[in-house]
Amino acid sequence: MRVFHLVAPAPFGGLERVVHSLAVGQKRRGYDVRVITVLGAGAPEPALNSELADSGIRVLPVVGHGRAYAAQRRAVLEFCTRLSPDVLHSHGYHPDVLAASLPSSIGAARVSTIHGFTGGGLRNRLYEWLLRRSLPRLDAVVAVSRKLADDLPETFRSRLYTLPNAWAPSSTLLSKQAARTSLGVSDARFNICWMGRISHEKGADVLLDALSRLDDLALQVTFIGDGSIRPALERKARELSLNGRVTWQGQVRQASRLLPAFDLLVISSRTEGTPMTLFEAIHAGVPVVATSVGGVPDVVSAAEAMLVPPENPVALADAIRKVYDDRAAAGARADSARTRLGRQFDFARWIESYEGVYTAAIRSKERR
Repeated sequence: MRVFHLVAPAPFGGLERVVHSLAVGQKRRGYDVRVITVLGAGAPEPALNSELADSGIRVLPVVGHGRAYAAQRRAVLEFCTRLSPDVLHSHGYHPDVLAASLPSSIGAARVSTIHGFTGGGLRNRLYEWLLRRSLPRLDAVVAVSRKLADDLPETFRSRLYTLPNAWAPSSTLLSKQAARTSLGVSDARFNICWMGRISHEKGADVLLDALSRLDDLALQVTFIGDGSIRPALERKARELSLNGRVTWQGQVRQASRLLPAFDLLVISSRTEGTPMTLFEAIHAGVPVVATSVGGVPDVVSAAEAMLVPPENPVALADAIRKVYDDRAAAGARADSARTRLGRQFDFARWIESYEGVYTAAIRSKERR
């Protein structure tokens, strides 16, 4: 089977890791896999491109002005016409709208994975509106959580699949001491990690507000990631007098290998799909406190992590304090989560499930 993934990659993120994992797994299964990357002119090459190339997967770049929608559409159409994929699999607002706008005569069955709805600014909300209107044109739609599936329109339920992300280790974990040395993390503190894109929907500000309620604890929070609102959050940390308790690492390649440095991972998101950071922390044996949003409850229950409501710094602070006070119980939850990860989110079954989606999409296209 020839499968083309279509993505507009950010410098880093969970969506990009999912695309990489899918492409690599499908290549190992014998697919002819290629990835079309839509990039803005002058933008630095995303890490995804080099990681795909290192895995022997051909990248087909579409480079142009960020608003050159018509030119991007022509380029994607040209790739599909010339190379004849069986499936065009899009990921993210812009790629989904691009794929849905292509004529049905391209031959490829069109599949989208919905990784999450982030809300936020006008541009994002416009793309969400366009995406929802475009979905009925596709041959199959995959939601990465039950919550996302429930939020999608009823009009194409026969072509809607719920398929949570899966986990396959992408890098070797460092030892706790090596990871702490690399990050400059002190053994004298209880070390908390927050990892992801620093944007409104990820709720880093909620963690800062929670931290301001924990002045009596010897805590250190390390933020790994970057984003447009980072300067505003750094100002907020200063205003809350958190400077000595917060560090900003910025973007770190293969950051998941550093997770053994930490005593706790916090996911404070306002909205989520199925976060890959959650899988990474569980694999590393790190206890988790997370907001109960999106696909998070599909991956962990109260027996495997501390779950709190979103946008509630008081509840988040209380959960962090409970982990700090009872580390044995937190470790037991982490062990249970790791057992569930291996049992329920198997990588090989995930690849096989996508093969089933592709087969159904091809049949759906033939009938339409």
